[in-house]
Order: sequence, then C-alpha cells, then structure tokens
Amino acid sequence: MADLITVEDPDDPRLHDYTGLTDVELRRRREPAEGLFIAEGEKVIRRAKDAGYEMRSMLLSAKWVDVMRDVIDELPAPVYVVTPDLAERVTGYHVHRGALASMQRKPLPAATDLLRTARRVVVMEGVNDHTNIGAIFRSAAALGMDAVLLSPDCADPLYRRSVKVSMGAVFSVPYARLDAWPKSLESVREAGFTLLALTPDEKARPLDEAAPHRMDRVALMLGAEGDGLTTRALVAADEWVRIPMSHGVDSLNVGAAAAVAFYAVTTGRPQS
Repeated sequence: MADLITVEDPDDPRLHDYTGLTDVELRRRREPAEGLFIAEGEKVIRRAKDAGYEMRSMLLSAKWVDVMRDVIDELPAPVYVVTPDLAERVTGYHVHRGALASMQRKPLPAATDLLRTARRVVVMEGVNDHTNIGAIFRSAAALGMDAVLLSPDCADPLYRRSVKVSMGAVFSVPYARLDAWPKSLESVREAGFTLLALTPDEKARPLDEAAPHRMDRVALMLGAEGDGLTTRALVAADEWVRIPMSHGVDSLNVGAAAAVAFYAVTTGRPQS
C-alpha cells in the first residue's frame, strides 16, 4: 500500500517530477532523459497502470484520494496530497482533473520487431505538435492500426499533452522511432509494406481508387501540419494517395486526415 504524504512546500524535492509542467522545452528534455512521463486525470492514470507502466508517484488534491483509493491500495509508490493552490504553484497551471501521476517509461521496441507482426502501420514525418500526435494515436487505436513509426523529429507521444488528447490511446498502439530518415523507410518496404504517402497533391490517386484495404501490408505516411511530407519522403513512397476534397477546401488538419485515411486502410478488416 502506498504512503499518503501531505506536502505543504512547493519546493519540496519529492515533487521534482511535477515541476514546471507548462515549460514545454524543459519537459521535452527532462522527461526522456529521466525516464518518466506524466499521466493526467483518473482515466489516463488507470490506463497507464493497466498498460503495465510502473508508477513512480502520484500527486493528488485531497478530494481525489477516495476516487483513486483502489489504485493507491495497490501501489508501493508514494502519494503526495496537496492543496489545489500548491499543485498550481508546483506544476505551473491549475490542475483541473486533480490527479497526476509520474510514470516510468518502458524501453521502445525496435521498428523491425513491430513490423514482423503488423499489417497496417502509420509512419509520421516531422509531426511535432503534441495535440496532433495525441489525436493521431487515438484514431490509430480506434480504427485498428497495428503500430506507429516516428521520424526522429516527431514529438514525444508520452508528453503530457499528447497522452491527454489521446485519452491514453498512446498506451494501446505500439510505436518505435525510425532513426535514419528517410533511409529507414527502405526497411519498411523490405518487410513487405506498400508505402502510401498521404498528400493533397492533385497528382495523387484518390484513396478509394488505390483501395489500400485490399493490400496485404500498408504503411501510411503522414507529414506535419501545413508543410506535409517532405520531398524526400514523397520520393521514397511507392504511391501518393489523397482524400478528395469538396467546396474549395484544399486539405484537412492532419489529425482529421489521419482518421479518414485509417478508416480507408483498415475497413473490412476484423477489429480486435
């Protein structure tokens, strides 16, 4: 059973994992280096725990102790109980959901290991907006994508904002980094995948004509908001595909486009 520890000093070193949560650049450096990530809210904390992530500690306002009692009773990790005001002074923002947990990261699998069993994967290039990362993972989980591969400059899926937007779906879809970009795309092709680059370019083939759901193995490539896939990535693809637009709209937000494309890639496949 976890120890309930009341903390009244915002500079208490035991709260180090939770300091400066609004400083994006600081947390981007700190969290991977220190092997942690922050789960926010009851549902996300429970999903992280159920996905096998080890809890380092929890930071709770008093009214959330009873709500999280079953989790607390199973934990060896300390639980720090603080006032809402102190939580805000530590984290840098008002913690609306009243519950935070510091979780231990797991080692990332190798991309080659994921590709052995996957049939439908999403490959992201330069997607560095945490909200988009979270939205794409949520759609990937909901629509049956098997894995996510990230270029080196993609944002961290375990950053607090990504986890929150995904509602914990980042714990459901395995992911890996492709270190050599775009050279690593060749290893995806060698694993038997057809590389489909999603682009609004008029030269691209409409998704329904490409019929990706009938392909044996598909790797759907997505680029960053606005810029899209780079020329190098487009050249590396086997085929360009697009979502037909109406009413003069030239493109969708990458999160929305991903959901549409995932459905086209997975429709007709049994969902687990």
